[in-house]
Amino acid sequence: MPRAPRRPSDEARRGAYKPRVDFSRSRRRREDGLLSLRRLDRDAGLFKRRRDETSPAVHASDPAPTPAEAESPAAGARPPPTPSSPADAAAPRDAAESELEGLSELVDKVCSDDTTSQLEATVQFRKLLSDEKNSTVIKIIRADVLPRFAESLSRTGFPQLQMEAAWVLTNIAASDYTLLVAECGAVPRLVELLGSPNANIRHQAIWCLGNIAADLPSCRDILFDHGVVTPLLSQFREDMKIPVLRTAMWALSNLCFGKLPAEVQVKPILEIVSQLIHSADEKILADACWTVYYLCGGVDDAIQDALDAGVCPQLVNLLMHASSSVLLPVIMALARISAGDDAQVQVLIENGILNCLAQLLGRSYPKNIKKQACLIVSNIATGSKDQIQAVIDASIISPLIVLLKTSETDIKKEAAWALSNAASGASSEQIQYLVSRGCLEPLCNVLTYQDPDLVYTCLQGLENILQAGEAGKKGEEESEMNPYAQFILESGGLDKLEDLQDVNSESIYDLAMKLLQSYWEEEVSESDDPSVPGSNDSSDTVETTSEDAAQPPAPASVADEAE
Repeated sequence: MPRAPRRPSDEARRGAYKPRVDFSRSRRRREDGLLSLRRLDRDAGLFKRRRDETSPAVHASDPAPTPAEAESPAAGARPPPTPSSPADAAAPRDAAESELEGLSELVDKVCSDDTTSQLEATVQFRKLLSDEKNSTVIKIIRADVLPRFAESLSRTGFPQLQMEAAWVLTNIAASDYTLLVAECGAVPRLVELLGSPNANIRHQAIWCLGNIAADLPSCRDILFDHGVVTPLLSQFREDMKIPVLRTAMWALSNLCFGKLPAEVQVKPILEIVSQLIHSADEKILADACWTVYYLCGGVDDAIQDALDAGVCPQLVNLLMHASSSVLLPVIMALARISAGDDAQVQVLIENGILNCLAQLLGRSYPKNIKKQACLIVSNIATGSKDQIQAVIDASIISPLIVLLKTSETDIKKEAAWALSNAASGASSEQIQYLVSRGCLEPLCNVLTYQDPDLVYTCLQGLENILQAGEAGKKGEEESEMNPYAQFILESGGLDKLEDLQDVNSESIYDLAMKLLQSYWEEEVSESDDPSVPGSNDSSDTVETTSEDAAQPPAPASVADEAE
């Protein structure tokens, strides 16, 4: 069954989940979850940044502050940080109000032909926007000056005016009115500014484009329509200062969210990202990993492109990173890659991902990290028997069983998927190992979960286990009961199987009945016979063992083979 990271289209689901038993069932099972998780991803992965004031006043004769000098919000933190206050936040509020009252005068100056007046008014608009009030933004938008600011971006002979206009548009784009910035004619000019000889102007243009990319898909479409990708990638240079590199990587990650147009080349993006995932800066590192995650879910064949770019070894290394802001996008990117085919999953295994996952599952980590770790194990367990063996060799089964017994519901479900998938495809020897570790009782408990697809996969795992137990009986007396069926009976699993006859799922009903009739026909017949004492009271005939109960003995032939 498909098990992969969160997140609303068919393409997104295919990129996120690896099919195991039934394709259509899997997609139906996770559709609702993917929609809600996609929304969570957007909130957690994309946010806009305002540029704060760095001095109480800026005069036309002064050089404009650079983005590097401005106080930048945290680049790697997710979800969005609390908006920071401008440096002059202590200034009386009535001063800002009085400036708003004189808005018409500022509009006249911005629309005049006098460059000095335009610059002074643009600086004042920028200061007004520093209070981060939507009401202020609305008044400025109603003044219909956005097209004028967009025109100012093309004033190549007046770089300071370009800088201030870009700054104003950056902060408006950080509000709820981003689309208006995207549609006012600013985007093609901002893209052109990426080629400006002035590094500060280039940085401010990147910042504004990043805010636009962080909004609606329609805003990103406008950016793509004006060819933003190549000019943005050209900004990544060896001599880039860290603040500029942070902004550029953040903008690129926002741009890669969602389904990319077919004409966008992914390989050049991954070439840059494959270098930046080695960065010592946590904010750059986090955004680079988010970019891998977005690409692997939003572009066909991007998983193979990511592996060809060489991101896998470093991503696996980063699973041991101390910062949760880095670890979350890392493990989510790896979960996306683990949703690939067996050959792609094998690359993860060969780079030692399972040993890292064993540590994550066995130690105290946040819930979302453990969920993603279980997801990756589940995807690997849907592969070949050799890949299931790799999971066993990494000593992951025992931590999974502990999580299935003791963790929160969300983690229990992910662990249940991993064990069910492993049991569904395991060999007889591997099943013997799974049973010896205590998987049967918790798997039987999964039959009570309110997730039809998980229950069905669990039933398939139990069927494979029972078939292995039956094969191990060869040479023994026919009357001997399947040892695994016996343990399922003793642990209360038979009652749970019988309860599945009432579920509203034909496939679950059919498989549950098949198992009951194949392995417990006598017990079921007796329980249905009113002449049998206690036949209507399962509590008199079925004794539920504790978690520490002895496991069933291995079938003789299987034990002999193991020796």
